[in-house]
Amino acid sequence: MRLTPLASALVVLCSLGALAQQPPSTAQRPATAPPPASGQPPITFRVEIDYVELDAIVTDAQGRPVRNLTREDFQVFEEGQPQTVTNFSQVDLPLERPDAPLFAASEIEPDVRSNRREFDGRVYVLVLDDLHTHVARSVQVREAAREFISRYFGANDVAAIVQTGGGSRKGVQEFTSSRARLLRALDAFMGQKLRSSTLEKLDDYNLRRGTPDFDAPRDLSEAERASKARRTLSSLKSVADYLAGIRGRRKAVIFFSEGIDYDMTNPVQNRYASDILDETQEAIAAATRANVSFYAVDPRGLGGLSQEAIEIAALPDDPSIISPTALHQELLQSQDSLRTISNETGGFAAVNRNDFSTTFARIVSENSTYYVLGYTSTDTRRDGRFRKIDIRVSRPGLEVRARKGYVAPKGRPASRTSVNEDTSAQLSAAMQSPVPISALGISVFAAPLKGSGNKASLLLAVEVDGAKLRFTQKDGVFADDVEVAVLAVDERGEIRDGGRDLLNLRLRPETHALVSRSGTRILRRLEVPPGRYQLRVGVRDGGSGAVGSVLSDLDVPDFSKAALSMSGLLLTSASANRIPTANPDPDFSKVMPGPPVTLREFPQNDVLAVFAEVYDNLTKTPHRVSIKTTVLSDTGTVVFAAEGERRNDELKGASGGYGHTTTIPLKGFAPGRYVLRVEARTLLSDGSTASRDIEFRIR
Repeated sequence: MRLTPLASALVVLCSLGALAQQPPSTAQRPATAPPPASGQPPITFRVEIDYVELDAIVTDAQGRPVRNLTREDFQVFEEGQPQTVTNFSQVDLPLERPDAPLFAASEIEPDVRSNRREFDGRVYVLVLDDLHTHVARSVQVREAAREFISRYFGANDVAAIVQTGGGSRKGVQEFTSSRARLLRALDAFMGQKLRSSTLEKLDDYNLRRGTPDFDAPRDLSEAERASKARRTLSSLKSVADYLAGIRGRRKAVIFFSEGIDYDMTNPVQNRYASDILDETQEAIAAATRANVSFYAVDPRGLGGLSQEAIEIAALPDDPSIISPTALHQELLQSQDSLRTISNETGGFAAVNRNDFSTTFARIVSENSTYYVLGYTSTDTRRDGRFRKIDIRVSRPGLEVRARKGYVAPKGRPASRTSVNEDTSAQLSAAMQSPVPISALGISVFAAPLKGSGNKASLLLAVEVDGAKLRFTQKDGVFADDVEVAVLAVDERGEIRDGGRDLLNLRLRPETHALVSRSGTRILRRLEVPPGRYQLRVGVRDGGSGAVGSVLSDLDVPDFSKAALSMSGLLLTSASANRIPTANPDPDFSKVMPGPPVTLREFPQNDVLAVFAEVYDNLTKTPHRVSIKTTVLSDTGTVVFAAEGERRNDELKGASGGYGHTTTIPLKGFAPGRYVLRVEARTLLSDGSTASRDIEFRIR
């Protein structure tokens, strides 16, 4: 099933699944999490026609962030009329650095995702404007974006990468907290900016001068230039519209671009100027309504248009035909476009600089410490007009930075219909979020295994916090209905598999006590072809209405291609088996002492069991395969090792898998961090290998 894209360049932002629907109306709001202990505002999805949300950065005379202001310290005016602030919170987010094992060069990607901890990071979208980046400056864009992700992107943040021109699918990354995935998406970026309009006019001048129809040089690419400008601005608007669903957080769009290269200041001579100006205003209006800030980063640096200047052989003697400063004017106009969209949305533009470290540090700072203020506007008109907002603080000597206002919506509110009528509105809304929703705690594990044909079989384990389930008791039976939705969305934004289940839990008192204390587990199988996926998992408790959602990145290999490959690692333990499983998978009861679990922290006296399948496609040559399981301490010391061999004649001439199970007693292991590694190697001269790592802890 193909999803309707927001824009061709933004397919990742609308890969929300057949279960998704528009955010609920005022009368149908999802349950939200209570404020976390850290004081951060919970992520909510309240959508009201007249609800306005602002973020305000307050600094002292030295430019330092001011903390510990209260609601009473603020006054908000809309068009001069005082507004009543109904929602208020201070946001002060930590910047967490990736924590790799001491022996490893980089962090190990977690195989379990959880929302048990309230989301306390920043939300970024990196928009790479390939339509307005010279191909020779593609490297500068990649290096600048790479610097931001490598040095300024926290382990608790989420980000997405899109390209305004669509670009390669490899250059698009859905929202993720994985630095490796974000960096990998940057490698596919390549600029496709048109030649300078000055150069185009110069070519036209040299071609037509002296001919009867020559009156003034023309930009030979004007129509295409205008089209690219509209596509870029439409992309920015689509990003802002999508981010509107996230409340209680500042949202930052980092726009790597050389700016709009169409002159909008002269609508008489430039026939598309009015259209592009309208598109600019619509992008800004969408950002102000969604409380999204644009931060423009110009990769040209101090060099400006040096690349374009190289192509100029000679200008006409008459400066009225083509001005000697025409290239410089182009540069200024494009930079002005970057400043406009940034300044009008509460961000800033970084132009004429080669070092972006200060820029990126400021972006992180502005999106880490601020205040969120929400109010319901006293002006209920949907007239599409700009409404000026003024935020003041009562304490003297403080400066407030916030957006200048917003553009009111026009026309009637859009109708909100669910694509899947069986899915609750609360769960549908939560599954659209690029950040986890934590009103109901869940943890998700997914492992790819070889399936039928060319497809892989994904085994999902979803564990739900039982303390949040609201059971009703009748005649000694505790009843609750738990709604579970799962989607596997590929890199093209297509749903490859998924569905919705309703678990009718009817428990006796002893089982209810166990579930309330330890939670419950749900297993599910999906069938998908090889590729890159985002798994969207949502759970809703029927008794309380509490909702939880988790996003999980997963690469599914083509098990039929490599000489040797390995499934995901399935882990269970004696202590984890105390969690009841609603629907056990019969295939694994034969090879594992318990169902796969999402726990990655175990007591010292526990016993682990790990299962993997090794797929051997070297069927024509008799050989053996060594499969080794090791546990390494944080410093790289081997504290457990077990090795065995398998013969390929076990497969009887067909490509298939060796099932491999290892039991690991944890008695005697010191508390701390460990890495479980399973490695397979063919005992042939080519020595084909496959391996998987899992990080876990012992308490």
